Amino acid sequence: MTGKRKKLIDPPDDGPRGSASGDLLSRVLAQIRLTGDDVRSCTLAQSEPLTLEAEAAHVLVVAEGALRIGSDEEEPAIIGTNDLVLLPRGPGASPLVSSRGPTVVIVCRFSFDPYTLRGMISGLPERIHIRHAEAAEWLDGMVHFMMRETVDPQPGAALMISRIIDLLVIRTLRTWVHRGHTSGWLGGLSDARIARALTVMHDRPARPWSIGELADVAGMSRSSFAERFTELVGRSPLRYQNEWRLGLARDMLARRGARVGEIGLRIGYESEAAFSRAYKALFGHSPRDRA
Repeated sequence: MTGKRKKLIDPPDDGPRGSASGDLLSRVLAQIRLTGDDVRSCTLAQSEPLTLEAEAAHVLVVAEGALRIGSDEEEPAIIGTNDLVLLPRGPGASPLVSSRGPTVVIVCRFSFDPYTLRGMISGLPERIHIRHAEAAEWLDGMVHFMMRETVDPQPGAALMISRIIDLLVIRTLRTWVHRGHTSGWLGGLSDARIARALTVMHDRPARPWSIGELADVAGMSRSSFAERFTELVGRSPLRYQNEWRLGLARDMLARRGARVGEIGLRIGYESEAAFSRAYKALFGHSPRDRA
């Protein structure tokens, strides 16, 4: 981390402002839309497994006891009392079991909306564990209000619960970013210089950015920028740029009436043929197949 700051990064003067605050994390998260559709509290006996829908994303808060995540083949993680764990792609293959019964778990189920950039979701870790000590100032209040809406539902309760789950996910990701031990686009956000480069790449995906131009935006030498970007994000700058552009295109293609040639031009390809080749190289099928 490079020290505390009010915003992760100030937007460039000539770039669009994607949020009221203009910070990069808000702009990225604005592309991740989700809908919370269920909250429940369940009590598990000692060693009893927690059953979750395989295809749904979840936020879990341990209200009492503890959960163990892991199998005999991996070192287990312990989710303690009042801790939170985010499972952005579902529970996966690792079982969740009560390790200190009885264990009371608040289960928040949600799904990402169809137009959310899938590359962003796949870039998240399998699970994000936030300990109560680093989240108490926001977690306790959110859980309190969410459970009130669940126990005593009033008109509009479904919307309230969905919005609170949305906030839980955003605050979890913000806390994870501030730790500075992340990878992918989250890792880039933890470094102000790399975040400047990510900002212009996200703001102007149609521009064919060069390493030199991005290094200038970051205020670094070409070699230092390329090395630092790859270390944090897990991809070279140009590979990340290509995948970001094509991820945008993939989501645009999911919309009714989308035209392949127009989308290719919008994200910076000079011809439909060039766009189709790049798209197939990344996703394994033609953009016309829209699989």
